[in-house]
Parts: sequence; C-alpha cells; structure tokens
Amino acid sequence: MKKYSQIFQGTAFSSKSPKEVQILKDHLFFVNDDGAIEKVVSPDDQNYQNLLSEHQGGANFHPLAEGQYILPGFVDLHVHAPQWAQSGTALDIPLYEWLNTYTFPIEAKFSDLDFAKKVYQDVVSTLLANGTTTALYFATVHKEASVLLAEICAEKGQRGLVGKVVMDNPDQTPEYYRDSDTATALEDTEEFIKSVKEVAKRAKQGVYPVVTPRFIPSCTDETLKGLGELAAKYDAHVQSHCSESDWAHGYVQDRFGKNDAFALNDFGLLREKSVMAHCNFLSDDDAGLFAETGTAIAHCPISNAYFANSVIPIARFQEKGVEIGVGSDISGGFSPSLFDNVRQAVMSSRMLEDGVNPVLPAKERGVPNSRITIDEAFYLATAGGGESLSLPIGRLEENYAWDVQIIDTTLETARLPLYNAEENLHDIFQKIMYLARPENIREVWVQGEKVHER
Repeated sequence: MKKYSQIFQGTAFSSKSPKEVQILKDHLFFVNDDGAIEKVVSPDDQNYQNLLSEHQGGANFHPLAEGQYILPGFVDLHVHAPQWAQSGTALDIPLYEWLNTYTFPIEAKFSDLDFAKKVYQDVVSTLLANGTTTALYFATVHKEASVLLAEICAEKGQRGLVGKVVMDNPDQTPEYYRDSDTATALEDTEEFIKSVKEVAKRAKQGVYPVVTPRFIPSCTDETLKGLGELAAKYDAHVQSHCSESDWAHGYVQDRFGKNDAFALNDFGLLREKSVMAHCNFLSDDDAGLFAETGTAIAHCPISNAYFANSVIPIARFQEKGVEIGVGSDISGGFSPSLFDNVRQAVMSSRMLEDGVNPVLPAKERGVPNSRITIDEAFYLATAGGGESLSLPIGRLEENYAWDVQIIDTTLETARLPLYNAEENLHDIFQKIMYLARPENIREVWVQGEKVHER
C-alpha cells in the first residue's frame, strides 16, 4: 500500500475555468510528502471504495464532518505588510495626503526590528486565519526588516513573496523615509534577493524575493532601469503600482509622455512574473501590453473604492487575456479578508455596469457587460492568483499544492442559513462566499502542513 502524507475526504469547490466552479462531492485527496496533491479520486472511480477501506481510520486520514467544506487557500496579490499597523485609519483623505501624513511615517518606524517583528508576526498570522495561504507583500525600504518578514513567513508556514520597497526620488519621497541614493537602493535590493533565497531553503512552501519599485513617482530613471536588470538577472518576481489614481496616472504621463504600462516596460519591469496593483486607468493598448508580456493585475476592490477614483473594468481586461487576481491592499483596503474583497469585486462590477448617477437615463448611466459573478471573483482570488504568480497553487487538482481552508458552516456563533439537507451544492458554495466569517475557517493548510486551527 502506497504511503501518503495526508488524505482528506470531503466535498470541495475549485475553479474549473474563469467563469465556472467545479464541485468535487465526497472526493478523496491524496497529498504527498512534498505537500502536493498527488491524486484526486471521485466516488465514481472504481478504486474509491478500496482506497477508502485501505486508509480510513489512519492517523493521516481526515474525513470532513457534516457541514464542512474545502476551499483552495486564497492568494492575496497586494499587501503592504507594515501598513497593518494603520489599518482602518484616515481612509477619507486623498491618496497623496494619506501617504505623506500617515503611511510614510508608520513605514519609517520599521527601522526598529522589534517593532517590525511585532507587526509582521501579527499580519502573517491574521492573513492565515482569514484563509490567505499565499501573499505578495510590500515591506519597507529597510533591508533587514524586509528579510525578517520573509523569515516570519517561512516560520509560520505561509507562502510569502516579499519585496524590499525601493523609493529614491527626492522629489516625491520624504527625506526621513527613502533609499539614500540609487547605488544603495540597487545594492540593498540585490543583497535582499540573495538573503531571501537563503531563507527559502528552509521553507517547504516557498518564500520568494520580489523586485519592488514602490511606483514610478517614487523612483529615479536609473533605479527603475537597475531594478529591471536585477529582475532579469535573478528571474525574480516584480511588483509595483500602475495607473492607480488620477494623480499617479497623470504624473507618469507628465514625466514620460506615456502611460505607466509602457514606461514600466521600457525599464524591463513587465515580465511573466510581474504583478501590478490597481491598474484602474489602463488603456486598451496598456492591457494588450500586459497580455503580451504576461504581466498580471492585482485587483484591489475595497482599496479602489477609497483611493482609485474609479471602478476598474475587470471583465474587459479579462476578455483581452490579461491575468488577474485579487489583493486586499492593506491598508488602503481596511480588510485582511479576501472573502470581503471578493464580495466587493462583485458589487463594484455591478455598479460599473449599472452606473451610479440617477440623474442620467438608464442607457447612459453604466458601462455594459462589466459585471462579474461570485464564481468569477472566486476564480480571481484562487486560480487567478496562482496564474498571476506563475505558481502551481489555487486549484484542487493533481500536482497543485495542498493549500486549503476548511470551512465549517455549522458553528453556533456563525451558522450559515442551510436548512435543507438536500441543498444544491452550488448554492452552498455561494452562501459560503457571501457569508463566511473568519470563525468559519476551522483549519488552514499550506503545502500539506497545518498552519492554522481554530
């Protein structure tokens, strides 16, 4: 009898395509020592009963209880880890003012490693408790604190992709919080990449360094060019902000005479492993360039409602073949939960399609064909995130990582409204996506290891 690291029996939901959820009723999931799904067996399979008899009752056999379901772990494509310290603060002021009054002062405090450790341990634990098994993190300009975040991800079992933030443009960054000069910014980034690659050797789930220019306004041309070269040299992931707001989009047009997407591409920063946050103001040509280079969008629906001055046309960019996932954008987005962000993604898309100004006639009010469904938003938070990062995560299929959250719908304090024993499973899925709270997430597993239990 073949030995498996873990075996799970239960009903699961996974994306079959960007528009369709696959229901895996009473399936068996066999997880190997590497933490990958080696085999998925349906009750219709002729070997199902034999396999069940062989493994049932073993210490590594996990049958789900009545009312429990398996979802893939969420992939959060945009988190400012240090900003967890200011989450829920000052969301009523413009972006530029918010950065300079609140964000840069709090990020500057991360030169203190004790303070950094406290916040970073909390944010990683909080995201895991909310079902986020993979996170793409902006840290700060401080090399040591940024490496510390990668170490905390490694220890806590989260798949962390971590970037030391680069910001060296004295015209757009405060004197107290920036890289001292271009040479230092590039040297620190290269040392950071090497250090995180060492940390990764002891992280089964994977921890990755990310080349991270904060956004074009905060960086000099020479630094942007050097970061593009480092991304190519180390085949590293890249992240930044792109065409987020009227101010940021207009700034890049004034400086370069072109949109963010083409400016970033000129510096070698649009690559297969690049993820750009927000992207609300992408033109069709920009979206075409994203599709051509394999660059993904981190859609941050809650944050966009506060700072992006617009609703991003997600459906249109999907049609153009752009890879898209979901980001919480802590702390421009107040919630660490991708459940909340998935819900907002659906609501925002409906508002874009229907329009928001009741003075206008219905036909002129909205943008046709803009809505997405909860199934599509679920795809963005799971499989879409995996594809955006070019990693085998976000699906419950063979050769994908066993990154899952086990949802209990029967909790006394957070019971979901399920009263029919024969309730349609897709309806149950929708209720989970719209109504689940952190307490419904009973267990979280990353790469075949249990990392959170409630």
